[in-house]
Amino acid sequence: MSRQELFCEKNGKLHVWHTILTGFAFLSTSIAWAIYDPYITKILNRLLSESAWITALSQNLNEAFPRLAEFAATQGQDVNTAGGGITLVPLFIGVIMTFDNIFGVIFQPTFGKLSDRCRSKLGKRRPFIVYGAPVSAAIFALIPWVALTNSLPTTMLCIILFVFSMSLWRAPAVALMPALTPPELRSEGNAIINLMGGVGSVIGMVAGTAVGAVYALVTGIKVTAENEQSTSFPYVFLVGGLVMIIGMLVVRAFVKEPSSKLEYELAKNQALEEKAQAEAEKAAKKAARKEQKLSKGERKSLICMLGGLFFLFCGTNAITTFFALFAAEVLGKSTSEATIMTTLFAVCSAAAAIPAGKMGKKLGRKKTILIGLIVFMVVFLLYVVTHSMAPIWVALVFGGFANMLITVNTLPLVLEIGGIDKVGTFTGYYYTATFSAQIASPIIYGIVRMISGSYLSLFVYSPIMFILSILCIIFVKHGEAIPDAVLKEAAQDD
Repeated sequence: MSRQELFCEKNGKLHVWHTILTGFAFLSTSIAWAIYDPYITKILNRLLSESAWITALSQNLNEAFPRLAEFAATQGQDVNTAGGGITLVPLFIGVIMTFDNIFGVIFQPTFGKLSDRCRSKLGKRRPFIVYGAPVSAAIFALIPWVALTNSLPTTMLCIILFVFSMSLWRAPAVALMPALTPPELRSEGNAIINLMGGVGSVIGMVAGTAVGAVYALVTGIKVTAENEQSTSFPYVFLVGGLVMIIGMLVVRAFVKEPSSKLEYELAKNQALEEKAQAEAEKAAKKAARKEQKLSKGERKSLICMLGGLFFLFCGTNAITTFFALFAAEVLGKSTSEATIMTTLFAVCSAAAAIPAGKMGKKLGRKKTILIGLIVFMVVFLLYVVTHSMAPIWVALVFGGFANMLITVNTLPLVLEIGGIDKVGTFTGYYYTATFSAQIASPIIYGIVRMISGSYLSLFVYSPIMFILSILCIIFVKHGEAIPDAVLKEAAQDD
């Protein structure tokens, strides 16, 4: 069965149902990460706080630099810890939470390329999903049970094995739809795939509340912030693992890839022809591209935009990584309650997608991004000033809307600076900036939390990152879409 038969209706339009089935691969990865960030940080916080090794390191640091503890005390931190002063726990949480991004940068491109070359009865992408998802699901479900043994080394081993196993099939899962869908339908297909990813994220976010309610109903024991790691956590991870396996089974049963020798040969010949044609076009345009190098102003805009992206993702990554710990320490919320709060953020983001695109077209991408950043900064600082719950809900609602104003318009702005012939290169620049931020930010904020003494600093750290992002983006002078009227006028002149 060809990809046209799978993903095209007879009228040439996208086959929505088949695309939804393909989206179960992305749903499987999304539910894992929706659970991973809030729950793993809580597990690590407990294990690291109880670790004699971390306590000894903290004590040595306090003895070497006693002024750190004095400063932390002035910030309101309880310095009567097992280490006799400040604790290194937040720093180590931040370092460990970068592992998934580091493994992603190292291994995902490699296994994405391997899937391009794979030849099997299951096709090219599906073998990675069919074999990778169950392994990841099993390790994922094992993490909270291992954590209950209070063995930090064994828990760390499980976490490392999990993020590594996920990096083996995430890229093939993302590549499945584009690999099977004709180019002219990929934009529509991508919207459905992202919707399926959103469904997976929401399932992961509400799983804690659902599991907690069922556990209380069956056992008569109410799940609280104090007992959740021994009561609901193992079952939340189990639900996530089961959904990952269900998603894999749907892809295995209903998504077909070319597998016959004849189809492989046809695909191989077509690939060779396309490669030869691409090389010919590349050679023909080589001289022209040399003349199309970025101007000094465009280079400045690109550098400023990438800097803005780095600081933006530093701010947002700290929120997604540490919000559950903030909710527990400052708001007194359980992990399931914290994930419900982040679900509201995700829902508001999704609702703002279409308005964000229209605003970017009407007001301009740069203005829309700046509006989003300013809203983000204001609603977060509002909580710092008032210290009440109402601004938290305001921050989640308007922060979700602001997040989409930024997300929808940043990549198109970067790509517009490079032009149509450099989409791949500038997409690489975009992800280099964002991945770098997601690796650096948990460590940076871990240090901030260690010194400041409270996760309340999250609502100061992130606005500072947003301010730095604003200062960078202000200097971006290129990247706006060319109006249709201008394009028509240029075409008429030609």
